[in-house]
Amino acid sequence: MSTSTVSERLDFKHLWTLIKDMRFGMLTHRYPDGSLRSHPLTTQNKSLDEGMLYFFVSKATGLGQRLQAEGEVNVAYSDPHKDHYVSIAGRATVSHDRAKQERLFNAMTKAWFPKGLDDPNLEFVEIKITHAEFWDVKESKTTQLVKMASAALTGTPPEMGEHREVHFS
Repeated sequence: MSTSTVSERLDFKHLWTLIKDMRFGMLTHRYPDGSLRSHPLTTQNKSLDEGMLYFFVSKATGLGQRLQAEGEVNVAYSDPHKDHYVSIAGRATVSHDRAKQERLFNAMTKAWFPKGLDDPNLEFVEIKITHAEFWDVKESKTTQLVKMASAALTGTPPEMGEHREVHFS
């Protein structure tokens, strides 16, 4: 993670603040035929301190095999009620780090993998974040509508909320 400035560190913390309560991310990856496909997955992180995202997936889906072949992915998070939107790009790999798996495995994950960490279908995916972008609109819906109406009349795009890019090394 690049932390050369106070601003970058604050953006990184804000990124986690935005996604920590969004239970599901849409993981998009490339299939061998070149098409893009997305899967809803539950983020297992307790923080973003390592600049990584973690997911448990089923071997039955073949997702892990596809990620090993083509690991460039995007994970999108959205909370339209709060007007929070996040797009994270990174490199996915299948990990065999048992200590991390033990730290992150929980009762909700056990619903999908009843034999726990020894479940033969369990696969642990790590995504090293390379870039993230977020939109955080703080204005009320009424204020947003007024700004959009004003923009339509003046021909000047509305300025709403915060939009930032966060770069990782």
